Amino acid sequence: MRLPPLKALPVFETAARLNSFSAASEELAITQSAVSHQIKQLETYLGERLFWRSGRRVTLTDEGRQYFDAIGSALLQIERASEQLLGHEESRLRLSVFSSFAVRWLVPRLPDLQRLHPQIDLALEMSSENPVLSDRVADCFITIHRDSRAYSYDLLYEERLFPVCSQDYWQRMRRELGRDVEPERRDEQPVSPGEMAGFPLLSTYSIFDRPAGDWEAWYSAAGELMPTGTRVQHFSHMLLALEAARFHQGIALTNDYMLSTRKDSEDFVRLPTHSVVTGDKFYFAWKTSRRRERGIQTLRRWLVDEAIRGGLRGE
Repeated sequence: MRLPPLKALPVFETAARLNSFSAASEELAITQSAVSHQIKQLETYLGERLFWRSGRRVTLTDEGRQYFDAIGSALLQIERASEQLLGHEESRLRLSVFSSFAVRWLVPRLPDLQRLHPQIDLALEMSSENPVLSDRVADCFITIHRDSRAYSYDLLYEERLFPVCSQDYWQRMRRELGRDVEPERRDEQPVSPGEMAGFPLLSTYSIFDRPAGDWEAWYSAAGELMPTGTRVQHFSHMLLALEAARFHQGIALTNDYMLSTRKDSEDFVRLPTHSVVTGDKFYFAWKTSRRRERGIQTLRRWLVDEAIRGGLRGE
């Protein structure tokens, strides 16, 4: 078996991850000259330049990037396998997750995870709409894409949007719609799309990447077009639209995980009308080659159980 200088591999991985020899020396508690020596030794063995050096800044060459992709994953698997054999109970995991899903659904449930599985040391990484599935980014992901064959996926939630408003705003709507006469029947009286258009609609641009796209989809699900002249207030993110609704500014479209706490249930009223499926599905994703890692499987089972228990995923 022909192996490269093994001491050089973690030095290379650290320098490549941090894009800095000096930062690598601090993390590894060795001198910067020792970092340079180990990198030079590895480059000599491989016969390839791994870094471009420009003053204090270093960047990976194409060959260095390719080597880093393979070495980073391999070193992580060696570390995990060694921890299991050593009997270390603690599992350190980085979970990449959308900010809204983390804030509104996951974070309120973390005390239960810590109580049930104290060996899980979970670090949350905020992700973009389309995070890169890579060990360099996180150990596992909550994502809406299934575009990597190297990963396995468990469905957590299929998104649907429904209209909500504040408790006070709902009372105002009922008065304007003439429904005070039978308050005990308010949940039995649907609000029609035409009636909805008489109130300000709070729209989230990012859902369909076009102005009022969420409300257009909602009207389309009812077989109608959004009436011309409807008052629409635009927001970049659902969190913002929902906060505007909380402060009685109109009606927002939201989804199940955004209203998953008791306080949200008390603050908002889900209007008696239809919902619309966006087509986005939320998955827990993990690298298939790491399927035997107990920490990842424990987190996977807990997330799926919570999704079922909380009504996100039907069984």
